[in-house]
Amino acid sequence: MPGRRAAVLIVTVALILAGCSSSRSGTGTGSGPVHLTFWSALRGTQEVVDEYNRSQDRIRVDYQQVPSGPQGGWAKLSNAARAGNAPDVATMEYPQLPGYAIDGVPRDLTDLLPASVRAEFLPQALDLTTLDGRVYAVPVDIEPMMFFYRKDVFTKYGIQVPRTWAEFETAARKLKKADPGTRMASFFTNGSQHMAGFAWQAGGQWFRAVGDTWRITMADAPTSKVAAYWQNLVDQDLVRVEPVDSQQWRAHLQNGETVGYMAGAWAAGSLMKSTPDGKGKWAIAPLPQWNPAEPSLGTQGGSTFAVTKDSRHPKEALEFITWMVTSPDALRAKLSSGVSSAYPAVPALVPVARKEMDTSYYSGQDIFGLFQQSAELISPRWQWGPRMTSTITSVEDGFAKAGAGSGSIIGSLREGERRTLPDLKSLGLSVTTK
Repeated sequence: MPGRRAAVLIVTVALILAGCSSSRSGTGTGSGPVHLTFWSALRGTQEVVDEYNRSQDRIRVDYQQVPSGPQGGWAKLSNAARAGNAPDVATMEYPQLPGYAIDGVPRDLTDLLPASVRAEFLPQALDLTTLDGRVYAVPVDIEPMMFFYRKDVFTKYGIQVPRTWAEFETAARKLKKADPGTRMASFFTNGSQHMAGFAWQAGGQWFRAVGDTWRITMADAPTSKVAAYWQNLVDQDLVRVEPVDSQQWRAHLQNGETVGYMAGAWAAGSLMKSTPDGKGKWAIAPLPQWNPAEPSLGTQGGSTFAVTKDSRHPKEALEFITWMVTSPDALRAKLSSGVSSAYPAVPALVPVARKEMDTSYYSGQDIFGLFQQSAELISPRWQWGPRMTSTITSVEDGFAKAGAGSGSIIGSLREGERRTLPDLKSLGLSVTTK
């Protein structure tokens, strides 16, 4: 595809498709309420929908829970969009949004989303839903990476909470010496998004649109530094090597053989549910920094809501989304379904989250205050790639081999880059690794 058409495909394809579908959009109210369909895998969504439907009678939302992940809701949404019958509203995770946009699944919301609403979001969150100046989704939450640790074990062995990555390595050595069966944390063989968050923090930029070309540099200098750091931890047996969310990983956390965990803010709630006996033992700290004088963070996790190109009622769909992400009543309804520590993309909702969540598990620590401070450090330089599902698969294939001793972390990232190139070129994109 010659000229600038290749360069801006991620925008033009979505605009063309949105334009094709806009002719059949409208209020469609007739004599009754507008009916919207909504697909999501997020916990608490049914409670949110029920609250919205009770709050007014102009719009009725029909909710369908879908499975999460590439073999569940992601594939279902893509297939529905290809068939022209996607729901009015759908949840899209940040890494998948550019891929959906390039396929024309979400509607361009730039001209529909008022400036007053945009101003409510943490800028870094809105940046992640904006592609080449066009807004394709509305942020739900944004998840700065945090360090979860067993404060009782740290106290027992006189270990200071690490402020830097150098201090983290020192602490890991001290812990291993004091208790040879215990480790500070884990390197996740299926943790490509964790590694992305670490690279993001260090200043890495795996994907970038430069002029007419997509630039892929998954082994750039900052990422190489991060990969070498973790490779050293693995080689020195200072961290465990295992899949996140596996039975063995959870068992190590539950029995105290692993005393640290690095993940997005959402994981505070997950840890409470999966490790209930840890109440009063766990605490949360900022993620270690490379340079405390210039602190920075990446994210791990987080979701958006999008109006699809197939929606016949885009204005009403966006009205519903806006209520979900900005209304205190919506957040209260979501939290009523169970423990959730997801950090809202709208900072004004932090007091609601703080009030509704019982933090006695963390000894009453003001975790949302900590999340708020950390969220402000998220670097705005990061951009997810156009085909992250295949990129993630490629990288994690390599991580699994590296964990078994037949590869390296940086080699896995280079292989992910190499295997991503043909995917992007098949879309007609101009791509470079320089």
